[in-house]
Amino acid sequence: MQIRLYRNCQVEQEGEVWFALVKFVSARNKDESNQRLCRTNRTNNTMGATASKLPKDQLSEYQELTFLTKQEILLAHKRFNELLEREDRQQIGGSRVPMNKILTLPELKSNPFRRRICQVFSTSDLRDGSLSFEDFLDLLSAFSDSATLEIKSHYAFRIFDFDDDGTLDTGDLEKLVNCLTGEMDNTRLTSEEMKQLINNILEESDIDKDGTVNLSEFQHVISRSPDFVSSFKIVL
Repeated sequence: MQIRLYRNCQVEQEGEVWFALVKFVSARNKDESNQRLCRTNRTNNTMGATASKLPKDQLSEYQELTFLTKQEILLAHKRFNELLEREDRQQIGGSRVPMNKILTLPELKSNPFRRRICQVFSTSDLRDGSLSFEDFLDLLSAFSDSATLEIKSHYAFRIFDFDDDGTLDTGDLEKLVNCLTGEMDNTRLTSEEMKQLINNILEESDIDKDGTVNLSEFQHVISRSPDFVSSFKIVL
């Protein structure tokens, strides 16, 4: 999909600009779908021999608290364990993986919001984007096929809310668009094009006309995007 589609965005129906943004993210996900399928098949073939061990009661608790299956939790445990330093693997419950290591995962490497994803799901007091195993499970749960529209849209909003103030203002929207287009000269929108696109987004999303998009406004408009739930996912 050519990024130039943004340059001619005209609002003809509610949600149209958000549809364009979501479709672009979806297109990026599809580009890697074959690679992910190959990785999944290889992993499934070796799960019996290499699956990480979790106590049954803990595994059951994680199943109850997330949208993940038993197999997905065990695979997540294995992949998280591989990112830890060898000396930390025996105490995985209290260990954290630095953000720079999380970003080496193939499933995140090409995601334009990869740093924000880590920052949103990290519970580190240092606000450094590092993830504990339970943070990692929360991330995978929110991005799983089984997560609800309400959960996915809630976390999408938090990821797009770059300054964490509870609203999407013009600064957040500009950063959102730049994440998708890239900031190279041949892809970056001009200031006039950026202003027009942000005006279009606010025109269709800002119901109370306060110049920002709040969570309920975002969820209202994103609920009309048929591609959102299927595109907002990360599968190991």
